[in-house]
Order: sequence, then C-alpha cells, then structure tokens
Amino acid sequence: MSLPAASAKPAVPTILVGVDLGLPHYDAELQELGLLAQTAGLTPVLTISCKRRAPDAALFVGSGKADEIKAAAQLYGAQEILFDQALSPAQQRNLERHLELPVNDRTLLILQIFAQRARSHEGKLQVELARLQYLSTRLVRRWSHLERQSGGIGLRGGPGERQIELDRRMISDSIKRTRERLEKVKRQRHTQRKQRVRRDAFNISLVGYTNAGKSTLFNALVKARAYAADQLFATLDTTTRQLYLGEAGRSASLSDTVGFIRDLPHGLVDAFAATLQEAVDADLLLHVVDASSPDFPEQMEQVHRVLKEIGAQDIPQILVFNKLDALEIGRRPLHLSDTFEVHGTPVARIFLSAQTGEGLPALRALLGQRVGQAGAAAVEALAPSQRDEQEAQTQQDELGTIEP
Repeated sequence: MSLPAASAKPAVPTILVGVDLGLPHYDAELQELGLLAQTAGLTPVLTISCKRRAPDAALFVGSGKADEIKAAAQLYGAQEILFDQALSPAQQRNLERHLELPVNDRTLLILQIFAQRARSHEGKLQVELARLQYLSTRLVRRWSHLERQSGGIGLRGGPGERQIELDRRMISDSIKRTRERLEKVKRQRHTQRKQRVRRDAFNISLVGYTNAGKSTLFNALVKARAYAADQLFATLDTTTRQLYLGEAGRSASLSDTVGFIRDLPHGLVDAFAATLQEAVDADLLLHVVDASSPDFPEQMEQVHRVLKEIGAQDIPQILVFNKLDALEIGRRPLHLSDTFEVHGTPVARIFLSAQTGEGLPALRALLGQRVGQAGAAAVEALAPSQRDEQEAQTQQDELGTIEP
C-alpha cells in the first residue's frame, strides 16, 4: 500500500510594507519584494507604502501607520508582515508586539530564499553563516516570555537573561565552527584556481542582477544542464565548465556565479566570499543585464556596487544585454553589438537572447577575440624574459671558454 503524496505547504498571506525615505531606488509598487515573497512561498495580499523623512526609532513607520497595518492585517487575514527595508532588532520586536504578528524584513527574506536554494555543501555553509550572524543580533526577542521572571536574591537577571547568554555562546561557537569549515572549502577552491593558472586557463565569470538570465546563457554557451528558471536566485552554487572557442583555437574556463540584488545583506556578501572569489580572479567578466527590465540602469549600478565591495571593479567586462526576445519591436536595437558607457568608460556590449540563441555567435566571436588577444599578450610578455635568459646563458658559456 503506497502512502499518499504530501500536500504542498499552503502559502502564507502576507502584507508588504515599504517606506519611501527619499532614496532614488525606492520601489513604490514593491514589485521586487513581491517576487521575493513569492519565491519564499508567501502570498502578498496587500501593499502598503508611506513616506517619511527618517525611520521612526521605535516602530520604523510610526504608531499611526502601525495601527493602519494592524487593521489591514485583520481585514485581509494576513499572517505575516514583510518590510522592504532592514529593521533593527528593537524595531522588529516592537512591531511584533504592536501588530501581534510575525514581522520580518528584506534581509531575513533573502536569507530564507538562500537557505531554500542552496544545494552544495559550500552553499549551505555560506547560508548558515549568514543566518547565524543575523540571528545573533536578534536574540533579545526570542525569550521575551521570560522577561518578567525574577532572578531571585543575589542573582543577576532572570531565566530570560541567562537563556540569552547561553544562546549567544552557542551561536558564537556555531559561527566559529562554520567559518573554519568555510576556510577549508576556500583553501580547496584556491587549490583548484592554482591548477587552472598552471594550465594557463583564461577565466571568464558570469555576473549580473538576479534573474537576468546568467544560468540560461551559461547553458547555451557550454551545453551544460545547470538549473535555470524565471525566478529570483534560481542558482546559488558556482558552476565551472570549459568553453571551447574555435575563433581563438583554445578553451576558456566559464563560471556561473550567484546573482546580485539591491540591498544584498553584507553578511551574505561576506559569507559568499568563496563563491564570489571566482569573479575576483576572473580575467573577464560577462555582465549579464536584463534588457527587458525598465530598471536595468539601477540593476547595473547595484552589480557594480557589489563588484567594488569584493574588489572586482577593475576587471575587464563585456556587457551582455540578454532577453532580446522579450523586447517589443520598437525597443529592439538597430545593431546587436556596440559600446555602452559605464562610469565614463566605453564598454563593449552585445544584445542577445540566451533562450532563442539570437546574438550568441557574435558573443562567441568577441570572446574568441579577447581570449586570442590575451594569449598573444602572454607570449609577448614571456619573450623578453626568454631572450634575457638565453643571453645570460650565452655570456656564461663565453666566460667558461676564456677561463683556463
């Protein structure tokens, strides 16, 4: 007798809250937050926005707006409140008491998605480290039910305080162990990179905003079967394959990395240092851009911000404007290859569709040209040293002939 299939976990009705603080990248419709919520298994039932000059120290949105959110949650049957901005531990605790509902922010939401999507041992370690670092600042709200219990005569604090200190030590020990395991993985990756250097491999890394189509392009170039889907953070683990370029007569190493996003938590950037190191050590970056997105300039800026944070901002780039097939006829470019100015510097740009293959030959030809130029430059760089070595050997032979 076979057991019945497990029913899918019902989606949690969630209210999305955004506060316009005058920043240029504010999303009034909270579209990206809604996509993140759906990716994490939540169902947005209402979007609430407000404007403030600065966040309220206690409730982030102020007491009046908090009352409005509470009434809306009761009306729509919401079971969770999700903020687009990062909340402090005190703000999160105060909001949960005021609203009588779980309250989370964008940072925790991204951490949850990463935890769901991590597949490799390294990816799971990276997510676990970021999660522990996040929770270590929020222990104060985990034991609020013990706050009113007295510690007794001669005792400092109560059970709640003792439990917080115990948990803090446990999390600190877990962070230490996880970091040690990640360092081991980092050394293994470093060994692999040294082997590629010894083989004189040309390293290319795909970078870009999440859901720009990096994994689809990766599969199209190397005929791989990496997971690709039209969703945020479909891929977290770095995959590397050999890409043969007939134009250059040699192969290059192509790596698909994790996607970036606005306000990517610093803990995740630090935790994914081993993965992002592939971009730092690359000879060329393929910056994949969703050409169909109206927000692509802001998304490009966010990618450059993360690249600068990890020290990869000076690596040569090729801009790949993907999803050409999703552009309307009137928005399609006249030429599939041109240059695009990035921070005052012209950068080569290719329009293509990784889904249909349109424009891929032009990209392969440009990659072959870059790899060929790098190979020629390496030969020229070695030639003078080889000549010097030969001249030194000749002089030594002549001296040896003169000596008695």
